[in-house]
Amino acid sequence: MRSAGCRRPGSLLFVRDSRADPLRGTPRSSVMGMGYSRCRTPGYRRNPDVQQIQHIDPHGPDPVVIDRAAALLRAGELVAYPTETFYGLAGDPLNPEAVELIFAAKERPDRMALPLIAADREAVRSAVHEFSDSAERLAAALWPGALTLVLPASPALSPRLLGGGQTVGIRISPHAVALALARAFGSAIVATSANRSGQPAPMTAAEVRVALGGHVSLVLDGGPTRGGQASTVLDLTLNPPRLVRSGAVPVSVVEQVLGRRVT
Repeated sequence: MRSAGCRRPGSLLFVRDSRADPLRGTPRSSVMGMGYSRCRTPGYRRNPDVQQIQHIDPHGPDPVVIDRAAALLRAGELVAYPTETFYGLAGDPLNPEAVELIFAAKERPDRMALPLIAADREAVRSAVHEFSDSAERLAAALWPGALTLVLPASPALSPRLLGGGQTVGIRISPHAVALALARAFGSAIVATSANRSGQPAPMTAAEVRVALGGHVSLVLDGGPTRGGQASTVLDLTLNPPRLVRSGAVPVSVVEQVLGRRVT
């Protein structure tokens, strides 16, 4: 017999919470204090046959499809989507169970934080504790773009998401699907690559399915991505700023915008 309030694995159970979501400013559904939760039996894993691949125009995504994907994110599900480089894996950063699902799907080490993408600078400011003058200059010049800024994290974000630290990497993607998904969701979403940790990042929906199987409820298939270098990652919590990862945005361009060198 199932315990009260639980349903069979794969069925959703929502509990409304009248408190405002600190990032979205709207009522949220709550289990364990925030987000959405699903009752699962130990060792539960999604059935790969249930996973869906939905074709979507990478330049003009269908709002109906995007809204469906955003609803899945609000329900604690994982959605894969194309970006300007590779396919990303989205989840609700305020939902502890969704964050755990991402770590499990990717077999990601606990110490590695999860980055976010947002639809605009207002959403970025809601996800961080401080948006410095340097961040403002870089955002104005290079966003939307493949530049991830490491900034002090909002207290609303869990230590698990942050890899036990106090900073978060965040950017605004120029890809129409990624941008539309973050906008429809209403706040920043997780934006890690849709692959197992240490494996090549996927450039097609088929590669996502092979890599992550039944861990992902929906793959938005926008066709092959262009690949290339991942986003440049710059830590603005240090002085001078530190280049964490070289990427698509040359460090010389970053230094030109900032008017100083980075280490």
